Amino acid sequence: MNSNHPHRAPRAADKTEEGARIEIAGLTKRYLTPKGETFTAIQDVTVNVEAGQFCSIVGPTGCGKSTTLAQVSGLERPSAGSVSVGGSLVEGITNGVSYMFQADALFPWKSVLSNVMMGPILLGMPKREATDLARDWLRRVGLAGFEDRYPHQLSGGMRKRVAMAAALINNPRILLMDEPFGALDVQTKAIMQNELLKLWEELRPSVLFITHDLDEAVALSDKVVIMTTSPGSVKDVFDIDLPRPRGNVQEIRHEERFLELQGHIWESLKDEVTRAYARTAGAA
Repeated sequence: MNSNHPHRAPRAADKTEEGARIEIAGLTKRYLTPKGETFTAIQDVTVNVEAGQFCSIVGPTGCGKSTTLAQVSGLERPSAGSVSVGGSLVEGITNGVSYMFQADALFPWKSVLSNVMMGPILLGMPKREATDLARDWLRRVGLAGFEDRYPHQLSGGMRKRVAMAAALINNPRILLMDEPFGALDVQTKAIMQNELLKLWEELRPSVLFITHDLDEAVALSDKVVIMTTSPGSVKDVFDIDLPRPRGNVQEIRHEERFLELQGHIWESLKDEVTRAYARTAGAA
């Protein structure tokens, strides 16, 4: 980043030039249970996410959505199959990836400003420049004036804004989001969805977004992937042809095409949700 222009937003085209295409091919992950038995979390998952594309993964609880993200990030190694990013096989921690979790992944003993500037500091940016950049990102997510607060002094929605700033400040080529807004109330979730869309339009990282909220998946995404019950595999992939920029997500949800897409996706998803519920109820 040019030190003379620390606040300049990158061009969307830069992401495509860097080659942030995600290719997941025949991905399988097995674990050993405490009893020493083999548990297959995901099996033969194959899906591609184009550079700069927003892809949501939807499926019943326990179908391996988070496991899939862990393989893309390089935090875990596959039992079979492969993940490639920009044409390079993922064999360790993937470069240029930011991860946003459902739980707040903030350091409670650090101020809001210190949390956001942590990424640039770890990447070797001088402290003064990192401070200026972090202040700019806090302004962009509507938290100017809260730099000296600590996470416990913020509302849930404000903590999500801090987490979003911390995830995007490094200008990631890939953004992994694991139910980031799941714990928020409906009104705050809608605000955060609009904020995310606005910032994604500016930066255009490739996004893998996990959610249980079908409306959220359709409103945000270019592509929605439906996963089966455990062991998770890809059941269907739906292209979301709603025009961009999307605008207000609350208004999109009343459009005829949105309702049509949502209905088609629910037809595919409901059998998996019913099957997963019946399995857990039977086990209980």
